[in-house]
Amino acid sequence: MNFLRKTLIALLLINAGVSSASAGIIIGGTRVIYDGNKKEASIGVNNPDSTAYLIQSWIDTQNGGTEKAPFVITPPLYRLDPTQQNVERIILTGAVPQDKESLYWLNIKAIPSAPKAANSLQIAVKTSIKLIYRPAAIKGTTPEEQADKLTWSISGNKIQVTNPTQFVMNFNEVTVGGKKLENVSYVLPGSTAAFDLPKDIRGGKATFTVINDYGGPGKIHNASL
Repeated sequence: MNFLRKTLIALLLINAGVSSASAGIIIGGTRVIYDGNKKEASIGVNNPDSTAYLIQSWIDTQNGGTEKAPFVITPPLYRLDPTQQNVERIILTGAVPQDKESLYWLNIKAIPSAPKAANSLQIAVKTSIKLIYRPAAIKGTTPEEQADKLTWSISGNKIQVTNPTQFVMNFNEVTVGGKKLENVSYVLPGSTAAFDLPKDIRGGKATFTVINDYGGPGKIHNASL
């Protein structure tokens, strides 16, 4: 009984920690588009909670690992008190392709301050959002305007999409035969991506929507298979 009681207490503490952390900081966007015409990009971080947070931010390359991203973010570490907000600045410091978009990941970790009460569990929550560098050379059009240039095909139990454009195409939804596909993501410029098809679907009419610069879905496009 003592073991069961301790286990239940631990689970309650974990659930409380997750709820508190989830209700914590608010990040001012679901993606950052770095305009190559500008010296920097920025994103706001707001703390509407009654708890102070330690905010740690960094940028990873597309595949993560030890490779260093060609950006710095400032401030990389700071305290965000209740009802405070801050602006994080992203500055390009290295070489990036200037003929197509490049994808990176902006990571923001929120670590809640430790309460005075004993026997409580604090859980840090990390959010990763896309950081897309858009060179000045391709300014004047958008991914939405280029989406119809994508080519689609079915190979076995997957649907493949090839992206001949200069833009990172982020998918909001892909359907085949009227069924929505799970775990669709993105396709990089000049690359091909593949997504799993439902077991009972091997063809039929396909549609897709891409996510615009503001984080919302665009119009429905028909995909010719």
